[in-house]
Amino acid sequence: MVTAVVVPVVVVLLVLVNVLARGDDADRDGAVVDVQGTTPAPRGDLPPVVVDTPEVTPEADLACPVLMGQLPLELAGETSRQVDSDTPFAYAWGDPPVVLVCGVDPPAGYAADTGTLAISGVEWFVDDTDPDAYVWTTVDRLVPVQVRVPAEYDSALVTALSPIISTALPYTEPAPPSAAPTD
Repeated sequence: MVTAVVVPVVVVLLVLVNVLARGDDADRDGAVVDVQGTTPAPRGDLPPVVVDTPEVTPEADLACPVLMGQLPLELAGETSRQVDSDTPFAYAWGDPPVVLVCGVDPPAGYAADTGTLAISGVEWFVDDTDPDAYVWTTVDRLVPVQVRVPAEYDSALVTALSPIISTALPYTEPAPPSAAPTD
């Protein structure tokens, strides 16, 4: 009975001693490990972006944290920056800022006969009525995601975001908002 308790304890102690003896920066031969590569620029080099966000729905409260946790510090060469919003479901990159908001309302101009773009498994409605920015909104996710892209940028940022959104947010069949009844 004593052997059944003592042997596992000794094994655990030997493993801990072996791991701690290696050190954090040494390989098995005791040499220092040379780590190469670049570290993304830290957030906060630019002033925070003020972002208006909609009221958080229960669906957004469940789905958006998954997406927000997967967003990169650097996207298509643009470094992320701090966001000032009422919810944690807004993110921004670059200057001028490209702004992502998770859990928005379906796009107002989206209808059954409206054209959309599919990028990496995500269907987007693009609103180009503002000459200063393109507003991309997903129409096939459980909660819509909106990406406001200043006119100076191309679609590389949305293209880079699409696979992340595709894996983070559940698919749902696109359904344009119903038209208001007429009297």
